[in-house]
This record gives sequence, C-alpha cells and structure tokens, in this order.
Amino acid sequence: MRHREVRSAGGRELEHPPREEIRLESVLQALADPARLQVVRVLAALDEEGLASCSAAAAGLGVSKSTSTHHFRVLRVAGVIRQHYRGTAKMNTLRRADLEARFPGLLVAVVGAAEPGRRPGPA
Repeated sequence: MRHREVRSAGGRELEHPPREEIRLESVLQALADPARLQVVRVLAALDEEGLASCSAAAAGLGVSKSTSTHHFRVLRVAGVIRQHYRGTAKMNTLRRADLEARFPGLLVAVVGAAEPGRRPGPA
C-alpha cells in the first residue's frame, strides 16, 4: 500500500489504500485504540457525507496535536477514514461504503458496541 503524501498543482493530496487493499487486521488494529475509536464514533454520528476537521473530530480526546495527528494517520493508512485538505485544515470522513463492501456490518457493529452505556453481550 502507498502512504506517502503527494503534491499536485492544486495543493497537497494524501494517498489512501484502494478499497481492495483494505485489510481486516489493519482496520481492527486501528479501531482497538480508545482515542481512535472515539474519533470514528464522532465521524459516524455525522450524516453520510459528513466531514469534520481533525480538531473537531478529536475534541475532548485530551491528547496533544501531534498525538491526534498520529491517530488520524493510523486511521487513514488502515483505510478507515479519508482525508483531504481544505485550505490548511485536514477534513475527515469515514470510508463507510468501502468498509461495508469489504467487511459487511463491521463498522456498524464496532460503533454500536462502543456507544456509552451499552453493555457487552447480545442485544
């Protein structure tokens, strides 16, 4: 998978793994961290096309900017989120369709299980 930043005439673009290269192990590892899971929950609460800046999606995590940047990179490289620049801000959205195509029901199950107050076990 390619993960380097590419510069184009219009600005910076970040590379993301193609849908067919998203691996379950990478997604689960990315979602195993509580801070990253919280970011995914915030993004999942937005509408289907919802975008959030890194600062908005990471609000309340209580981590430094560099740690937050690391968490977003892990999520992007794993194929969980898509990022693009809007001016100087990185905007983030979940790769819902890609994750659903590769691993049906995974995102819904993980986000649902992580909801505050939800008890583990069958519904």
